[in-house]
Amino acid sequence: MAQNHYIGVDVGTGSARACIIDATGEIKAQAAKVIQLWKPTEQSTTDIWNSISICVKKVVSESKVDPGTIQGIGFDATCSLAVFDHNTDHPVPVTGPDFKNDGNDRNVILWLDHRPLAETEKINETNHKLLRYVGGKMNVEMEIPKVLWLKNHMPTEQFDRCKFYDLADALTHMATGHETRSFCSAVCKQGFVPVGVDGSVKGWQEDFYQSIGLGDLVKDEYKRIGGVNGVSGSFLSAGERVGGLSETAAHDLGLPAGIAIGSGVIDAYAGWIGTVGAKVKLSQDHLDQTVAPNDVSQAFTRLAAVAGTSTCHLAMSKDAIFVPGVWGPYRDVLIPGYWMAEGGQSATGELLHHMLETHPAYKDTVKEAQDAWQNIFDFLNDHLRLLAISRKAPGISFLGRHFFFYGDLWGNRSPIADPSMRGAVIGLNDDKSKDGMALLYYSTMEFIALQTRQIVETMNGAGHSISSIFMSGSQCKNEILMELIATACGMPVVIPRYVDAAVVHGAAMLGVKAASSGEDGTTEPLWDIMDRMSKPGKIVWSRGDAVEKRLLDAKYGVFLEQCRTQQEYRKKVDDALKDLSLDVPPDAL
Repeated sequence: MAQNHYIGVDVGTGSARACIIDATGEIKAQAAKVIQLWKPTEQSTTDIWNSISICVKKVVSESKVDPGTIQGIGFDATCSLAVFDHNTDHPVPVTGPDFKNDGNDRNVILWLDHRPLAETEKINETNHKLLRYVGGKMNVEMEIPKVLWLKNHMPTEQFDRCKFYDLADALTHMATGHETRSFCSAVCKQGFVPVGVDGSVKGWQEDFYQSIGLGDLVKDEYKRIGGVNGVSGSFLSAGERVGGLSETAAHDLGLPAGIAIGSGVIDAYAGWIGTVGAKVKLSQDHLDQTVAPNDVSQAFTRLAAVAGTSTCHLAMSKDAIFVPGVWGPYRDVLIPGYWMAEGGQSATGELLHHMLETHPAYKDTVKEAQDAWQNIFDFLNDHLRLLAISRKAPGISFLGRHFFFYGDLWGNRSPIADPSMRGAVIGLNDDKSKDGMALLYYSTMEFIALQTRQIVETMNGAGHSISSIFMSGSQCKNEILMELIATACGMPVVIPRYVDAAVVHGAAMLGVKAASSGEDGTTEPLWDIMDRMSKPGKIVWSRGDAVEKRLLDAKYGVFLEQCRTQQEYRKKVDDALKDLSLDVPPDAL
């Protein structure tokens, strides 16, 4: 009897990816394809879907899997806004000032677009009670500020034809033709408060949309953003069956029509699915898959850190836990009845690249790394180790003991939740050499680790019980960074087997859940799927180096001081100028 297979599709900031897994969760093949990015920060669902189609066809071909054995498909994507015409279902261009289609169907505003700063400020000035469920204030990266920006800039007759999707929901729509939305997208990024939570009746809060100038969305029972669940629309938790793969989409993907499509999730949440279900035996060597089955309560102690361009920090809890500056608590987005909290660093991977690429020694050092058949990060890690030995330092951390770098170059997502935060340096010198670049690189990793500690401590201080960090993404390959995070936070860091595929592996599990749908519509619990399909990985422990631990503790105090004083300095300057009535836009430098 042929074994069943499932496909996961992940759309990140720069590429689309697909994998195919068997019934045990083993990845049989994976593929990636770059997706187009137009400046300032726009994409196209047409281009994204074409890239997905190429990846799906490739994994089916390379795995030699019979397409007839593929039972389910799951999607995840960045929390970007996709816009379609509600009459024709065609992409609606989001590029101002004329909003005309240039032939590229640029209908996606990327998550990291910061154009709606003024709209975000207006939203947060309402102090509406729904803001309690997004960490106290909406972030500029969320969907509603983007929709409001379009309302304020797009021709009225064009805006009136728009319907709006989180990108993951746009993909399940393109796969099935259905208008079903995910709780993950609506609750996490669009201000949806599940029915019964804090008096919520319809999920959407009419007075909120009216007060910010988006009363248009209230008309026709909110159909332009998905409707009212069970009345004019349908909303599902992660992986629940949206419908079958349509004939058109099946032709694009090279698959049989009718394959079960699971409700999608934001990419970071697929990372949670793909990592925290691993069976853990705390030994120095590995995670032991022979440990007894996990109970879902074990997830409450595990922070999923999904690291890419940015890093998202996700934790589940049985009850609602309110953490200032941390998004959530969100109910029903992954497992019905449970709550999620989402912290994050606006840029980690991008920060590492930026700090290196802007250094005078970068080009020469890249050539040295290439000649040594190493990537730039491994090369610099080796160089830091040699530097510590040559300078007779007790460790790498000692080399940077008097260099203090604060790295919120793109604002702070958590726990300060302040998009105006920026970088700061104490100890800057005129060293333009490779050694100087290596120490700047180390200080950037140190910043990432210390800010992770700040997020964990803030969450635990509010009531969470995090005691381990389950990482995913390419940063897991960076041994020094993983050791820094483990040591700074004082807890083990768990690295999955599929370092580069944890997110898309999680997406495939959504396909498993969708395919498990019975005649009554019920599906296998997501945690049970995660428990049996998650693979063992390895654990990185705190180094136990007394010098490094003492240094990191001291520098954490400086880190907190840099965070606080930057806000104080900004306020002093603003207060000095506030009575001058300067006509300056909110996004001015």
